[in-house]
Amino acid sequence: MSKSNSNVTYFTSESVCEGHPDKIADSISDSILDELLKQDPNSRAGIEAVVGNDRICLFGEIKSTAQIDIEKIVRNRIKTLGYDNPAWDFSYQSPFENYLHQQSSDIAIGVDQGGAGDQGMMFGYAINETESLMPLPISLAHQLVQRIDQTRKTKKLAWLRPDGKAQVTIAYEGNKIIGIAKLVLAVAHSEQIKLEEIKPLLIKEVIEPVLEAFSLQLPDLNNIIINGTGIWNIPGPASDAGLTGRKIVVDTYGGYARVGGGAFSGKDPSKVDRSGAYAARYIAKNIVAKKLALKCEVGLAYVIGQAQPLMQTINTFGTEQVDLDQIESFKNELIDTSVRGIITKLNLLRPIYLQTSTYGHFGKPDLPWEELI
Repeated sequence: MSKSNSNVTYFTSESVCEGHPDKIADSISDSILDELLKQDPNSRAGIEAVVGNDRICLFGEIKSTAQIDIEKIVRNRIKTLGYDNPAWDFSYQSPFENYLHQQSSDIAIGVDQGGAGDQGMMFGYAINETESLMPLPISLAHQLVQRIDQTRKTKKLAWLRPDGKAQVTIAYEGNKIIGIAKLVLAVAHSEQIKLEEIKPLLIKEVIEPVLEAFSLQLPDLNNIIINGTGIWNIPGPASDAGLTGRKIVVDTYGGYARVGGGAFSGKDPSKVDRSGAYAARYIAKNIVAKKLALKCEVGLAYVIGQAQPLMQTINTFGTEQVDLDQIESFKNELIDTSVRGIITKLNLLRPIYLQTSTYGHFGKPDLPWEELI
């Protein structure tokens, strides 16, 4: 892998563990949303969570007939994520404040008529780099942090604490993947283990199994960086506050494709930030899966209160294998991109959203927008 080769380019993506502060906030928001949808599929929600030093706060809006214990849901979720030690200055026992309110009638009137719950643009992407038709850098980053979490929860690496990150740099020659250029992990850990012990254990239990699953070679050890600043003992919001929706690049395609800017977690599917992005991925993935193109980006845009998108675009970056009119026809037959059309086609009025709050919203085979026709 020669850097002097002008044809070699690099791309980096990152992902974060389920105990990362922003992901705590995302999973709180989606936990509440799922509980609302269990009782009332027509629930509306825009739930923002903030977690900081020994503090949990909720803001946003709800419209639902569901009767739920929000504080209990929040505390149980934080405990499940591993924050059960008050000595870390954040735990499921931290002070809790709830400022959720009823959805604005100005928003509700448009949504009640089948219109979008907000304005904005959404993008979906697919590429034939991996079996999931996701870009390789973000796919690897997700798998690495998921493996970190698994080894912590199964006690295989019992010294891990519930926070961490992975960053992967892939080298390309043209469009061909030639290997991993850099691999970075950061993990919170107990005081009883030294940094020099951490690196070989993470390579053996986390990095090697993930790379083997992708049939990739381990990079040179000098290109594997573990805990770049050294010691990291205190995990989570005491070290860095978390906010719902702040990891939209992690949630989507790792920077490999455009994102519309709207966050997903805590929003019911009337919010096209979420449902529109899912529809765009559904279209793009099916186009690539049908070998109509090698990669594809789909763009949608909506205005609040109106049902149909104002914009629908398909970009195949010159990789189309058939006439572009044929791809457009395929898209039109695949899904009705009105708000109700998306919700109906993908069956979105059900409690499926907590699983999206960690390790990305795309590339997971059990989600409806990942289904192939």
